[in-house]
Amino acid sequence: MLCHLGNNSLTVHAPAKVNLFLKVLGRRADGFHELETLMVPIGLYDTLHLEPASFEHIEFSVWGHGAARGGKSVVDQQSEIPEGRTNLVVRAAETLREATGTSAGARIVLHKRIPAAAGLAGGSSDAAAALLGLNQIWRLGLSQAQLHDLAARLGSDVPFFLSSRAAICRGRGEIVEPIRWATRLYFVIVRPHTGLSTAEVFKHCRPTGSKWSADDLAMTLAKGDLGLAGRQLHNCLLEPAATLNQDVEQLRRTFARLPVLGHMMSGSGTSYFGICTQRKHARTVAARLHATRIGSVFTVESRP
Repeated sequence: MLCHLGNNSLTVHAPAKVNLFLKVLGRRADGFHELETLMVPIGLYDTLHLEPASFEHIEFSVWGHGAARGGKSVVDQQSEIPEGRTNLVVRAAETLREATGTSAGARIVLHKRIPAAAGLAGGSSDAAAALLGLNQIWRLGLSQAQLHDLAARLGSDVPFFLSSRAAICRGRGEIVEPIRWATRLYFVIVRPHTGLSTAEVFKHCRPTGSKWSADDLAMTLAKGDLGLAGRQLHNCLLEPAATLNQDVEQLRRTFARLPVLGHMMSGSGTSYFGICTQRKHARTVAARLHATRIGSVFTVESRP
């Protein structure tokens, strides 16, 4: 997270992520899925502006587009973003209030840039930003471990964003093992005109094998072998997502014809990414994708 402190406010830039590796190991007794995933924060951000308030409630507003309506497997990119208690930012604020007993209020404005229903975890990142930001402006003094426990209550991806680094995540996502490598990664990402319900994709998922693991990919990245890393990309949610949404299958076929080091869907979709050798290479590939009008195209880098 990137934070900027004002006179009586805090601005937090919340990054998106991509999954370079995602394996579903099976369904747990608690109803969640056991995961093994390698996630990387990228330079595509939502922005939260937070101010403490004298009133005892959370005043929340959103600028932007791209949230998903529930109850459908395929969702429209232009759906309205929830602004009430269903939004993860508000849920994060209320969870923090309940855990600490504070009655402090806040004004929160969320500027959305990360597409929703896209596998980029914008909502989870926003929730983590709210936990970090409100802990600071309310002067609660919670430790990183305490914030991690609250983040795990909110969603499987939320704890990852508290680390602000690439990480291998296990369990249902709450076991976060930060990793480092020296090589910067350049991505071109396409979010097609439709999205997918995460719950629906997981409903159709079946555990699949891979000769690689997240640890194998991490070691390859540490060696700087991007060619091999491109071949080690894996996401077992790709097949059910492609079955549910034809845009995902179209993106897979499109990226297979492009000069990228490797390509894969992120999360539960529908965003699809390719790894490029450098910034200029990513822009060249992005120009070709823009011409297809297949969706919104982004060129981004991994965050240090």
